[in-house]
Amino acid sequence: ARREGARYYINSHTGKTQWEKPSKAAVPTERKRDRSPVMRGGSGEEEVQVLHLLKKHRGSRRPASWRNPNITITKDEAEDLVRGLREQIAGADDVRAKFEELATVESDCSSAKRGGDLGPFGRGRMMPSFEKASFELQPGEMSGLVETDSGVHIIYRVA
Repeated sequence: ARREGARYYINSHTGKTQWEKPSKAAVPTERKRDRSPVMRGGSGEEEVQVLHLLKKHRGSRRPASWRNPNITITKDEAEDLVRGLREQIAGADDVRAKFEELATVESDCSSAKRGGDLGPFGRGRMMPSFEKASFELQPGEMSGLVETDSGVHIIYRVA
């Protein structure tokens, strides 16, 4: 519920939110990358790490990317492209390597330069449908098509 005139506080290190003013300054948390699900040091907050490949379309929140300053394809066309890329990845001997290779050249997200790697993140940090799909996957699994305001994604869970 929204509180008229009240401030809402967000811890930029943990993503936790609250209406009450924090009693002390936020401090960075240590991240462990070798466990699945990844847990933030001391907070017990679950994190995942995924690669993703995004195809934007003309109805996307921002229909422009590093690959194309003016994206004009339809949502259906973006879905078809992502389906085709997913088939290529699923048929590869090394799914993760193929995912990273295609994300690097095909993804409309700036994470393309990292093979689609978004790094570890906890709940409340991504769009709801993206978060839900990411947390439902097991490490080494790839999602079906996931739609967000940004466009159409496929997700590969790393940790």
